[in-house]
Amino acid sequence: MTDLTQQLQSNPPSNTRELDRLHVMQTYGRVPTCFVRGEGIYLWDDTGKQYLDFLSGLAVTSLGHAHPEVADAIAMQARTLLHTSNLYLTEHQPVAAQYIDELIGGGTHGAGGRTFFANSGAEANECAIKLARRYGQAHGGPGRFHIVSAYGSFHGRTLTTLAATGQPQKQETFQPLPEGFRQVEFLDIEALRSVLSDDRVCAVMLEAVQGEGGVIPAPVEYLQAVRELCNEREVLLIIDEVQTGLGRTGAWFGFQPARIVPDIVSMAKALGNGMPIGACWARSEVAEAFKPGDHATTFGGQPLATAAARTVLEVMRRENVPALAASAGKYLTSQLESIEHVQAVRGAGLLIAAQLVDGVVAKAVADACMDAGLVLNAVTPTALRLAPSLLVSNDEIDAAIIILEKVLSAS
Repeated sequence: MTDLTQQLQSNPPSNTRELDRLHVMQTYGRVPTCFVRGEGIYLWDDTGKQYLDFLSGLAVTSLGHAHPEVADAIAMQARTLLHTSNLYLTEHQPVAAQYIDELIGGGTHGAGGRTFFANSGAEANECAIKLARRYGQAHGGPGRFHIVSAYGSFHGRTLTTLAATGQPQKQETFQPLPEGFRQVEFLDIEALRSVLSDDRVCAVMLEAVQGEGGVIPAPVEYLQAVRELCNEREVLLIIDEVQTGLGRTGAWFGFQPARIVPDIVSMAKALGNGMPIGACWARSEVAEAFKPGDHATTFGGQPLATAAARTVLEVMRRENVPALAASAGKYLTSQLESIEHVQAVRGAGLLIAAQLVDGVVAKAVADACMDAGLVLNAVTPTALRLAPSLLVSNDEIDAAIIILEKVLSAS
C-alpha cells in the first residue's frame, strides 16, 4: 500500500473539504483542490491527479517540490535540534547570513551587511520598516519616520506592511492604519522627487518587479534614478525582494541589473523552498541602528528554518539558478508570445505575466488550466502569472504551453 493510498483512506477528500469549511477561517477564496504530494515541477492532489506546477506556491519552491538535499537537511535537523531561541547562537544562522551578504554583492564578494531572520516576507518587511525608522530618527530626530512606497505595490498583510502597500482596496477594511506612510505613482521619478522634499521622510520602499501589482518590472534607469535621489536627499532605499529575490528574475536580486546597492533588502519566499523563513539584510552602518531589544522574534532564524535556507542557498549557488532562470525565462516568453490569445508578455527571468487579449478573463483561464492539470494564477483580471521552478526544463515548458494553448483556444 502506497503512502498516498494510506493518506486517502485515513482522511478522504470529502472529509478534508468539510473540515476546512467548518474549522478553518475562510480568508481565502480557495480553489477546491487538495494537494498531497509534490516532486520537482509536479503536484498530485488527493484523487491522484497530476499537475504541472507553474506557480511554485507563489514563487516559493524555486528548486521544485521535495528537493532531496533540502528535504534531507530538514529531516536531519529535525532529529538534531529544533529550537533554542535567539538568546543563543546556532550553527546555521550565521552561515546563511554570510551567503546572503555574498549574494547581495553579486555572488562573488560580500556586500558588507548584516541580516535579521524572520518567519515570512511580511515580517522581513516589518523589520525593514522599523530599522529605517530607527535609523532615520537617530540621524534626523523623532519626526523623521515617514516611508514612501508606490501605488500597485504589495509589502505584506500586517497592519504596518499593509500601510506601506499601495493598494487602497486592501487597506480600506482595516483603517485606521499606522501613520507615516504615503504612496506615489510607480516609475514616476518626478512624483518621488516632489515627496522627498519633506524632511520627515526616512526611506523609500520599492519592488524591483511589482509582483502582486501585475508583474511590472522597474526599468534599470528608474532604479538608478531612485538610488541617486535617495543619496541626494539622504534617505534610505529599501528594496522588497520577497518575491523576486534569489534568482527568480535572472539575477540574484531584481535590483542588480541596475548596478545599485540598496540600504536595506527584504527577502523570503524562495529562501526556504517552502520552509517558512524571511530575512532582512542591511548595510552594516544601517544595521547598527538596531540595539539589543529594539527588534526580536521567537521563531525567526531557528535551526530548522536556517538549515533549510543554508542548503537552499548552497544548491542555488552550485546550480547557478539566475542563469537557469534567465535562459528558461527567454524560452517561456517566446513560447507564450506564439499563443494566439496572448497579447503581450512582461516580467523578468521566470516571473512572467501573460497579458490576454480583450474579452478573455484571466481567472476563468486559470481555473480551466487547473482542470486541465496546469497550476498558474490570475495576477490581474486580464493577465496570468507564471513562476515555475528555476530548474524547469524546456520539455516541461512545452507541456505547460500545450495545456494553456488548448484552454485559450476553447475560451
